[in-house]
Amino acid sequence: MTLLSTLNDDMKQAMKAKEKDVLQVIRMIKASLQNEQIKLGRELTEEEDLTILAREMKQRRDSLAEFEKAHRDDLVEKVKIEIAIVERYLPAQLTEDEIRQIVLQAIEQTNATSSQSFGPVMGLVMPKVKGKADGALVNAVVKELLNNL
Repeated sequence: MTLLSTLNDDMKQAMKAKEKDVLQVIRMIKASLQNEQIKLGRELTEEEDLTILAREMKQRRDSLAEFEKAHRDDLVEKVKIEIAIVERYLPAQLTEDEIRQIVLQAIEQTNATSSQSFGPVMGLVMPKVKGKADGALVNAVVKELLNNL
């Protein structure tokens, strides 16, 4: 079952249950997926679906941080609800320890010896964690481990 068909089914359920927040988020995700399909002129792969979901999640996390800085508690709660809804469609997120293991393997594979090897290490790590980990966390772990070499 494709992500779009899952979203369509969930959208129908949200309409029946009159869940406006869920319906709104599903429509936004669906629109992003369909826009990407139109842009590419073909069906999306599972990896492309994950990329779009990760982008949607990042936008919401960035918004959450901005709203928290501005002390907009009304908007903070709304975005937290949206994040929870988007998380339903993402694969299980990796723990920091799991990310560390993947980064250590990449460091070993690239024979990295300093922070100069950041690009090649990230190049190996990101495809493995795409959609399963926050990019900022991965970035921080890679920098930390490379600086400790």
